[in-house]
Amino acid sequence: MYTRRFRTKLQRWGSVFYHRRNNGFGARRYVLTPEASASEFAPSLSALLGRCLYSPNGSGQLHLSSHGANSEFSRRNFGSFRCSNGGSVAGFSSVAESAKNDDEDGKDNGSCGGDEKGSRLGAASWVDLYLPRKARPYAHLARLDKPIGTWLLAWPCMWSITLAANAGSLPDLKMLMLFGSGALLLRGAGCTINDLLDRDIDVMVERTKSRPIASGLLTPFQGLCFLGFQLLLGLGILLQLNNYSRILGASSLLLVFSYPLMKRFTFWPQAYLGLTFNWGALLGWTAVRGSLDPYVVLPLYFSGVFWTLVYDTIYAHQDKEDDVKVGVRSTALRFGDLSKEWISGFGIACISSLALCGYNADIGWPYYAFLIAASGHIAWQISTVDLSCRADCNRKFVSNKWFGALVFGGILFGKLAT
Repeated sequence: MYTRRFRTKLQRWGSVFYHRRNNGFGARRYVLTPEASASEFAPSLSALLGRCLYSPNGSGQLHLSSHGANSEFSRRNFGSFRCSNGGSVAGFSSVAESAKNDDEDGKDNGSCGGDEKGSRLGAASWVDLYLPRKARPYAHLARLDKPIGTWLLAWPCMWSITLAANAGSLPDLKMLMLFGSGALLLRGAGCTINDLLDRDIDVMVERTKSRPIASGLLTPFQGLCFLGFQLLLGLGILLQLNNYSRILGASSLLLVFSYPLMKRFTFWPQAYLGLTFNWGALLGWTAVRGSLDPYVVLPLYFSGVFWTLVYDTIYAHQDKEDDVKVGVRSTALRFGDLSKEWISGFGIACISSLALCGYNADIGWPYYAFLIAASGHIAWQISTVDLSCRADCNRKFVSNKWFGALVFGGILFGKLAT
């Protein structure tokens, strides 16, 4: 499928590419010229291949070498990405570079990543295809092309807002929209803070070395300016809430700014992320009710913390080899071969806390039906994840948006049935 799509693109682009064959080694080399980078296909080329920082005279070229004499453009055939004339490859967030790294992961893990359905190569991110060139690094810095983080941050807010609605009523749509927008902005700000503080570590980790600040595509000063812009927009949303919620929301910034440092000092940064990412479970309730009900809200909050320990420990297994080399810590390293046992315990604690929350809130029976489905989802994740396979860890991590949706559906229909 991938090879067919790539050949179609080559035929469409025509003279954008040219290739030459080295008869001595039987290798094919495809070259993206500076003229091609200025053509109408530039957005697609940038998304698919990356680009060179061309020399002033515009003579730089981006070379892709294949290992074999055939013209198969499978990811495994990509041998190198380099620029001539001493140029450096920029825009590492490009799909091709990412897929090259993914393929290396697949080699390390047998067939683990070789046939990943979610491969980004051949299906470029909307950020690379549609945004102006100057805006792309900022969009990648905020992870706009990877919405899973926004979902994971937004779901606890949605749970809490829906739980705070009156019995038999729908949740406040305005609040849902405000908190959804806030989750997008706060997640982007958190990623920006993380990349600023971790830029010395990111360059040494395979999965993160392509991030805009680590790769040099953006300077730290540009990152700081972008952070200020995001926080200013977030403040505009916070000011629309009641005073209690404003104070509670502002206090979360201490967690947001300090979280990236935790991996340097403790093996439990995932627990700290849980405290940070699930703050919306407290904030959503107060935004609707103007106060906290600890018997309902605290079990909901801690269920989110346990949930985070499950999905982020799975996520951390992607980087465990690099983390050892760099010297940072995680629950994946702390638990080691006992990771499944630990996250099973966290999964049980998550579901138990959600059940207690529903009981204290006197919610209707549909909630528990959805909770059984959510239990099955989290059990499926833990039982089937291959913690030695980066691609599978990422797939299970991303699937948690459906766990959040199941819990939300349970709360929604449970409240309507009350």
